[in-house]
Amino acid sequence: MLECATVAGRRLVQALLGSTILLAANASLATVQAADPIRIAVIAEAQAIAGAAIPQAAQLAADEINAKGGMDGRKIEIVTYDNKSSAADSVRAFQRAASEDKVHAVIASYISEVVLALQPWSARLKLPFITPGAASNEIPLNVHKDYARNKYSFHGYLTSKAQSQAVCDAAKAILVEGRQMKTAVIMSEDAAWTKPLDEGYKECLPKVGLKVLDHIRFSPSTTDFNPIFSRIEGAKPDVIVTGISHVGVQPTVQWRSQQVPIPMIGIASQATNATFWKETNGATEGVLFEMFAAPGTNVTPKTAPFAEAFKAKYGSYPGYAGYTAYDEVYYIADAVKRAGSTDPDKLVDALEKTDWEGTLGRIQFYGKDDEFTHSIKYGPGLVSGMMMQWQDGKQLAIWPQNVANGKITFPSFVKAGTAAN
Repeated sequence: MLECATVAGRRLVQALLGSTILLAANASLATVQAADPIRIAVIAEAQAIAGAAIPQAAQLAADEINAKGGMDGRKIEIVTYDNKSSAADSVRAFQRAASEDKVHAVIASYISEVVLALQPWSARLKLPFITPGAASNEIPLNVHKDYARNKYSFHGYLTSKAQSQAVCDAAKAILVEGRQMKTAVIMSEDAAWTKPLDEGYKECLPKVGLKVLDHIRFSPSTTDFNPIFSRIEGAKPDVIVTGISHVGVQPTVQWRSQQVPIPMIGIASQATNATFWKETNGATEGVLFEMFAAPGTNVTPKTAPFAEAFKAKYGSYPGYAGYTAYDEVYYIADAVKRAGSTDPDKLVDALEKTDWEGTLGRIQFYGKDDEFTHSIKYGPGLVSGMMMQWQDGKQLAIWPQNVANGKITFPSFVKAGTAAN
């Protein structure tokens, strides 16, 4: 009887000891996992005017999060790759990020052709990725058409369709109503993102009161814009509406040197960069360009502080994709926190529920049943455009009034309509 009790006692002690060891091991494993960094790859055009701010802004966001102890104790680690503006190099970087560097998410490229090349790899590798600047409608449309396969792709910028509407909204207020302008010529580079952009322009410009007299598309390799501007002058429009990203310096400098008497407004990605004044030797004076966040503006309480922190760290203000990349690091980290995991499917589910006040505005994504699935929502109270203008070496917000820090003006050679009373 005593022997049986002793054996039973030993078994109880062994069982308790085993449970204690197992609990300790699990706790130790949980601690290690909690301490593992959240690894985010940044694949960007680091040497390009419009892309240079992407890795810099992402690193700034990571540094800020880490300085506060990380996200639930997990540090943010940024792994950068310079894709040299090449789709092939981007694919190789994406593959390396997944297989060798074991990242949990990817922020990739402002070039639509590059992002479209990466989408199939995101689906194949089940690796969530977000673009900080590509605009092609096809990016979110691919998610909508085959959600089960492409749900890992997120469009962290506005679609070409939304951007064309933003330009039209601004043109109506400051040119049609403000300057009594009535006609326009569309001038865009031939690229994937500008095809839906131009279709949007052709649809919305007449609706806001600007008749389209001509539509010019040119190769991104164009260096001589004088014949293009001569053709535009022959049409005698009140305004040139642009869609340019791969080019910027050449058309701007030649617009100035040729003294084209027609103002330019629209999307000019390189003009969003703070170095553009120097790169054009001031030829960009008077050029109007769309942005969604900018230095000296209070789109949200986070906008101006980020711009100043970026300048303090890197010496100049960020271009447009810097704002988006900065926000993306924050809401990826927030999604990991809400998901309680870096599991790809759980992370996708959390990203879909994003409701984050960033530098651009309130960031939410369109849902599975929306046409532009996983693209940022556009509209009042969310992300909406503003029109900027280069004046005396500074980027000033002209419209809308609630964020404006300057008034529209043009160089003396530009005929800028008649100001409304």
